[in-house]
Amino acid sequence: MTVQEFYETHASQLDLEITKGAKGMDRLIKVSHIQRPGLSLAGYATRKKDHRILVFGKVELSYLKDLSQEASLKRLKGVITDSNPAVIVTRGLVPPRELIQHCREIEVPLLRTSLHSMPFITKLMMILSAFFSPKESVHGTLIEAFGIGVLIQGDSCVGKSEAALGLIERGHRLISDDVVILKRGEERLIGSGPSLNKHLLELRGIGIVNIAHLYGAISVREEAPIDLVIHLEDWNQNRYYDRVGLEERFVEYLGTRVPLYLHPVKPGRDIVLLIETTILNHRLKEMGHHSAKEFNQKLLEEIARKKNIVRKS
Repeated sequence: MTVQEFYETHASQLDLEITKGAKGMDRLIKVSHIQRPGLSLAGYATRKKDHRILVFGKVELSYLKDLSQEASLKRLKGVITDSNPAVIVTRGLVPPRELIQHCREIEVPLLRTSLHSMPFITKLMMILSAFFSPKESVHGTLIEAFGIGVLIQGDSCVGKSEAALGLIERGHRLISDDVVILKRGEERLIGSGPSLNKHLLELRGIGIVNIAHLYGAISVREEAPIDLVIHLEDWNQNRYYDRVGLEERFVEYLGTRVPLYLHPVKPGRDIVLLIETTILNHRLKEMGHHSAKEFNQKLLEEIARKKNIVRKS
């Protein structure tokens, strides 16, 4: 990501502006780390913070203001190098002449934000961490239902998009169809879609439809955590399907395990209803209520009770 691309995408969110005469907007941002010069300006730096965006706040500018022009320029040259992608001044402060001069000389873009240093750094770190976190693209449809993120997968023509449409009709929300981009969040996987097919759903026989236009903005989301995966497949007479629910399956993406549920598809089965039931049952499990295990426990207790009766008789 270049500084120009970063600016165009996040300028409004971070309240950024480019200072007059700034150069080097085509520089690449290579790492998610951010650095405040702090004591580095006083010459206490033990190692250079290459490739990091540098953030200058009130403390740094106040220190530079107390130095002579020559000393200020010397300090800046020791901190800002041509490996830094950008320098950003916070609190809407006016950059000193020496800072502007040095950034122009080495063609490092100088930007400014009205935000205070800590809120700005927090937002910037979240943006860069999200951009640089590991990603993986998978085939499927991502839906949010009952507050649960559900990735619906399966072979082509098995009915993933049709199932998603049925869920949307019932008030649930579409995140992405066909291609889902996974990234690792702090605790869970986060799924989103490419901008090209944003809010679009492909339905064979109908074509591509815009869900946001058909059902309103409430029917779509930009991203959602992936709490479970539902795999649809054509009913196979020779395959065993769990009828009790004791068997637990998982699938792993980016080192994170996600519960997996297998649903066989055949005429007469209400897949939308089955998916909703799976989601609600999953929520119950998360709350500590496992219907299959509770039934199994009662069954074992009943068998043990009958054995005792037989022995006594």
